Amino acid sequence: MLQMKNISKVYQTEKVQTHALRDFDLNVDEGEFIAVTGPSGSGKTTFLNIAGMLESFTAGQYMLDGVDVGSLSDNARADLRNQKIGFIFQGFNLIPDLNLFENVEVPLRYRGIKSSERKERVMHCLEQVGLASRIKHLPQQLSGGQQQRVAIARALAGEPRFLLADEPTGNLDSLMARQVMELLEQINRDGATIIMVTHDPELARRAPRNIQIVDGQIADFTLYQKPTAVPVASVAGA
Repeated sequence: MLQMKNISKVYQTEKVQTHALRDFDLNVDEGEFIAVTGPSGSGKTTFLNIAGMLESFTAGQYMLDGVDVGSLSDNARADLRNQKIGFIFQGFNLIPDLNLFENVEVPLRYRGIKSSERKERVMHCLEQVGLASRIKHLPQQLSGGQQQRVAIARALAGEPRFLLADEPTGNLDSLMARQVMELLEQINRDGATIIMVTHDPELARRAPRNIQIVDGQIADFTLYQKPTAVPVASVAGA
């Protein structure tokens, strides 16, 4: 589903060249769940931004679902991103003045989806993350774990085939982090391909495939036996 071959990313200033990625190779099959780890400054965020077509690359080839990303115009990349990819961020990025329903609905409005379909998608996704009973709540009325679930629902509402999660549990305590991880595992079992950047080794080990990035290159990868999910607490009650 995702193929990167010899991807390089160089940031250039007047005096300094910084190589964020160097001859980076990665293949991701449909339905995989991959955890990406590595020290700060290793290139994890650059990789995720390139995978999500938020950032261009300097050299190499990137194929997403059979499409050569490097050959696309800015508008074509934006269209492909909207059709294929959902983003989950560490900071939630919810709009404070909008309630849960409206926060999840916003991206669908930009895509021109009709009202009845928007409502159906939003309610389905909020039910999926256990928050359908709180659609009128504002973000500040929710716990951190609940806000992250809203962010996941917003990503799922676009019906992406591919989820990119950047430290999705970074602002959560350990209990909420495990609950969000269980939700991501369920979404993966339902068919979504997930790449998750994390600094948490416990959560990384729960992903069936781990990749470590060091100095802009894959330094190591590990395949784990897919764990059996053990519920920590009710999703809806957290």
